Amino acid sequence: MAVVERDPQPVVRPVGPGGVEVDIRERSAWHTDGFLGLAIALALGGVGVWAVIRSDESGSGSLGVLGGIALVLAGVAASSLTIVQPGRTQVVQFFGRYIGTVRRAGLVWLVPLSTHRSVSVRVRNFETARMKVNDATGNPVEIAAIVVWQVSDTAKATFAVEAYSTFVAVQAESAVRHVAGTYPYDGPDGQPSLRGSTDSVSLELAQEVAARVALAGLEIVEVRISHLAYAPEIAQAMLQRQQAAAVIAARSIIVEGAVGMVQMALAELRAQGVVELDEERKAAMVSNLLVVLCGDSRVSPVVNTGTLYQ
Repeated sequence: MAVVERDPQPVVRPVGPGGVEVDIRERSAWHTDGFLGLAIALALGGVGVWAVIRSDESGSGSLGVLGGIALVLAGVAASSLTIVQPGRTQVVQFFGRYIGTVRRAGLVWLVPLSTHRSVSVRVRNFETARMKVNDATGNPVEIAAIVVWQVSDTAKATFAVEAYSTFVAVQAESAVRHVAGTYPYDGPDGQPSLRGSTDSVSLELAQEVAARVALAGLEIVEVRISHLAYAPEIAQAMLQRQQAAAVIAARSIIVEGAVGMVQMALAELRAQGVVELDEERKAAMVSNLLVVLCGDSRVSPVVNTGTLYQ
């Protein structure tokens, strides 16, 4: 398939030797109240039975012929009756030619001698298989998505593709693979990623799947990522990297806070005039305070009975 850029949306057209696009659109088929057709069928059947009985009694061949014709017409009228359930349609063909779709629910009377096929327009959903793909940084990840869709054009869904349910499933998996390969699993703050930008990735997935299945008359309601994880072979290594990044971030906050507390302590001592510290004593105090504030374990105090210069 090739994509021909047209404003505003790309149009997918078949290419290759003998590539043919089924140019067909849904339209309304002729139909009327089914109870009217049922009444006509019953009336013709009654007339036919009466005519056949009368012909046997009177021996009139013309009445027999009339009765046979009426019975045939009654059968034709009855065969054109069908029931359309809510959420379903009837795609009508007349000797192989598409003549329209009936969306009216209830008992309807179609064109005589026509054939019809039921097509559901209810909302459906499925979950793609868990696929292993490489993200934008080359790391293998497992991803799956839930696709919510429905038939919007019954003519295209019936005649443009062989099996539209299989078609949307395959195209959805192809779109998930393509979109997953354009994002990293986890990126820096502010950068789009599969884990951090779920809404935008889901929207892009929905748009790509919709573009792929439009030629089959299908409409994508929603696409959501249902499973996202590193592949098992690198999951442990990536977990360690995430833990290390978390430790570094936590240490950065601790050091920043400790430096602020030391500055505040020195400023208070100087402002209150509690003690005069030279540069060497300031350095010793800063070192001790940073060890106490930044250390992981509990600090055991040591009392110095001498001076810093002994």
